[in-house]
Amino acid sequence: MAPVIPGFDYRRVPVADGVSLNVAVAGSGSPVVLLHGFPQTHLMWRHVAADLAADHTVICPDLRGYGASDKPATDAVADPAAYAKRTMAADIVALAHALGHDRFALAGHDRGALVAFRAGLDHPATITHLACLDVLPTLDMWDVLHGTTAAVGFHLFLMAQPPGLPERMIAACPDDFFGHFLDLWAGDPRAIPAEVRAAYLDACRAAVPSIVADYRASAGVDVDHDRADRDGGRRLTMPLTVIQQDWGAALGYDAAELWRAWADDLEHHTVGYGHFMAEEAPADIAKELRELLSR
Repeated sequence: MAPVIPGFDYRRVPVADGVSLNVAVAGSGSPVVLLHGFPQTHLMWRHVAADLAADHTVICPDLRGYGASDKPATDAVADPAAYAKRTMAADIVALAHALGHDRFALAGHDRGALVAFRAGLDHPATITHLACLDVLPTLDMWDVLHGTTAAVGFHLFLMAQPPGLPERMIAACPDDFFGHFLDLWAGDPRAIPAEVRAAYLDACRAAVPSIVADYRASAGVDVDHDRADRDGGRRLTMPLTVIQQDWGAALGYDAAELWRAWADDLEHHTVGYGHFMAEEAPADIAKELRELLSR
């Protein structure tokens, strides 16, 4: 049996036609939704979620296409929006509404942060506070990846390719592929114990087509949505906290400056943790989220 977050109630919640999300819920008080990144599931929030549940309603879903949530098959040509961040953000708003919450705070890590970012732009009256962990907005991410330094994001370019080859390559050795990132990006490998690592690999192994579809959308329709918003002057209006490693030093950009172009009320913090910061430094991340919620 896959690990769970102790003390959390698990359920499946329909959010769109043919799509239900696996979600863990606990606590009471103002709602906070936590979105996981790649190559993980909602379990990445297990420590932070337990902390916040002392005085908040905490909602931890698996994103569509990941974990135990539904993975709708898609034709990337006929239906490029099936895994667009706009679609995935609408899932999260529908999830919160189904659980009785018209407004909620939202925090995301990695892929989940891109979904959270899109939710903040598309649903400003619904998202009260926003946190994005260790990511850049999609449009900015593609802008800063160039030259030999772009090798750090080789998986972005691989999964952006037309359907077929990426899926076959990754499915041929899924544990090697997804395990590579769990090893490379961890500042403290002890933060992801063996049973959790195994759960991540099991979940990814069963979700290769949908994970690739999620990444492929970020090289297509997500860029279109971000560019339209940037050109139109659309911005995040809720309090925003961004926490990330200092990749800018290696890739030649100022992350805080890039985020300021999108947000009216920004707190940007550079940290020394590895990428999996909610597992490596959960007390610090919980503290950051509590400070955000007080703004």
